[in-house]
This record gives sequence, structure tokens and C-alpha cells, in this order.
Amino acid sequence: MQRRTAAAFLTAVLALGAAGLIAPQGAAAVPGGCSYASSSYRPVLSQGSTGAAVKQAQCLTNVWGGAPKLTVDGIFGPATRTKIRWIQGCHGLARDGIVGPATWDALYNPVPDCYDPYPS
Repeated sequence: MQRRTAAAFLTAVLALGAAGLIAPQGAAAVPGGCSYASSSYRPVLSQGSTGAAVKQAQCLTNVWGGAPKLTVDGIFGPATRTKIRWIQGCHGLARDGIVGPATWDALYNPVPDCYDPYPS
């Protein structure tokens, strides 16, 4: 009986973790459930970059708002650059469109309101 109870508990915990409702002990919650790359993997990204880190950045930008939402395709193109520049402006960062350490910090810690209009 204990074995079945333990198995059911483990199954429930794994299901909740997979659904993003709970995180393993010591794991940081990621805004918007973005899980394309580890939150500690923060390479410098710019227009032309590709891969999982770009998908992570694109997903995190969608947590911010602004319209339109980016397609999370792993390709850092002009739309991604525009969204990054807008987020940088919201944090008082240089609007260079490059995702470096300060921009990664901003992506993982979105402000509730940005008073800069989103570029149209």
C-alpha cells in the first residue's frame, strides 16, 4: 500500500512539475514558463543569432506584452530586435538591440508597466 501511495505521489509531483505548476527545490521560476534554455545560459545575442537562447529571449519578451507577440522560432530578426530595444528602453538601458547581461536580467525580471509606447 505504501508503495502505491508513494508512486501516486511521485506521479503527481512529476505531472505538476511538467505543467510548470511547481519547480524542483532550488530551481528559479521562469516568467511565462519559458523553458527553451537554462536561465543560467545567457550568451550575448544580436540580430542574426539563432538557437535555443534566442527562443528563450523571444519567449521572455512575450511575457512583457507589446504587440505583436513574437514568434518563438529561434531566429533573431528585425522584429526580435525591435522588441528587445523597447524592453531596454523600459529599463533605462542602452537601446542597442543586443541581449547582453543587463538585458538578460531585464528579461527575467519584467517590470509590471512600461510607459514607453511600443514602436508601431
